[in-house]
Amino acid sequence: MSESAFPADFTWGTATASYQVEGGHDLEGRGPSIWDTFCRTPGCVAHRHTGDVSCDQFHRYRDDVALMRDLGVSSYRFSLAWPRVFPQKSLARNPRGFDYYHRLVDELLANGIQPAVTLYHWDLPQYLEDAGGWPVRDTAMRFADFAEACFRELGDKVRTWITLNEPWCSAFLGYETGEHAPGRRDRPAAYQAAHHLMLGHGLAAQRFRQGGFKGKLGITLVLGTPRPATRREEDLLAADRAADKPTRMFLGPLTGRGYPERHLAAWPEARIPVQSGDMELVAAPLDFVGINYYFEQCVGYSPDAPERFVQVPTSHPRTHMGWDVVPGGLTRHLTAIWKEYGLEHLVITENGCAYPDALTEDGQRCHDPDRVAYLRGHLGACAEAIRAGVPLEGYYLWSLLDNFEWAFGYTRRFGIVYCDYVDGRRVPKDSFSYYREVIAGHERL
Repeated sequence: MSESAFPADFTWGTATASYQVEGGHDLEGRGPSIWDTFCRTPGCVAHRHTGDVSCDQFHRYRDDVALMRDLGVSSYRFSLAWPRVFPQKSLARNPRGFDYYHRLVDELLANGIQPAVTLYHWDLPQYLEDAGGWPVRDTAMRFADFAEACFRELGDKVRTWITLNEPWCSAFLGYETGEHAPGRRDRPAAYQAAHHLMLGHGLAAQRFRQGGFKGKLGITLVLGTPRPATRREEDLLAADRAADKPTRMFLGPLTGRGYPERHLAAWPEARIPVQSGDMELVAAPLDFVGINYYFEQCVGYSPDAPERFVQVPTSHPRTHMGWDVVPGGLTRHLTAIWKEYGLEHLVITENGCAYPDALTEDGQRCHDPDRVAYLRGHLGACAEAIRAGVPLEGYYLWSLLDNFEWAFGYTRRFGIVYCDYVDGRRVPKDSFSYYREVIAGHERL
């Protein structure tokens, strides 16, 4: 690994999310989230798994920080559970909820690891969903209040803030397809949710700037820049149109370009409830944009599809999630985003893969060669993007631990540390050792 590819100040990290790892679902005043409810709805989550205990990081955070120290990361990205700190309809603050995050942040700082805090990673308090959820404008206002409370409570310790994680998933998997909590299938509501998520981001950013809080503030997006199946003009256009919903629906308003009219025209019922001043709030300057990348789609032209494109099969190997392994797609993705939007500060806030890992017979090791190969390819793609001029400033591997994988429950393992869900034991995998070598500068990419 050359110094020219990864600068000395490059941020190496790993990431988790509150509902996926914390557990402690009913401890110290935490209230229910939409995922607590979704998990208890028959047919929504594999084997009716829940995040009630998960990896139990609520109690084992010191062990996990010790693992991160051994790994050599300089930052840990985690999220705050909104229903842990504001658990009731009264919107009363729960000091005991914040106490947990103080303990976690203090432990990180004591070990030389900087916290990177995501405010919203999908666990909306159930009382807000009962009041209409993200399709209702008031939820954006309540998010801004929550964000400001977090800035005030932890702002003297936290210097990196992320408002939202993957608003595409929150809006469209949550309210259009129903694959994620709250499990609604209502296309108009999904587009209302998308706008109110972006508005919530803009309002939170406004509170951060006006409050004079120190540090950097950004947003994390899961974008898409699918590649065309052929070089034919119709496939090139299909690939361009396929980027409208995952990418231009979010980077458009964030960069002052508005929502993609071409995409919205294909769905007349998908109206965006923009009010005066909304778009200016959403387009306020950011300190960085986080990019989550797992795979690249391949699309081709179809005259029968609503937007004239369809996904086409490929020859690439797939992860346990069924996602193509396309390291070169990450270089293409970063380069395309940089060139189209002129973003000056990019961070990979998630990148990783699920495979059906198992411990060795003695229970002491976990060999995961497919994950090592995946990481080698994608870290090499990051290095290639940097050499091409992309302003990539950090990389957070998903994930530190095997954890609750949303609708898949515990049937998918993304961690570089194996988690035994019976006794909570942690066993670093071979990929843990590989990533440690990369961070230390001993692996050439």
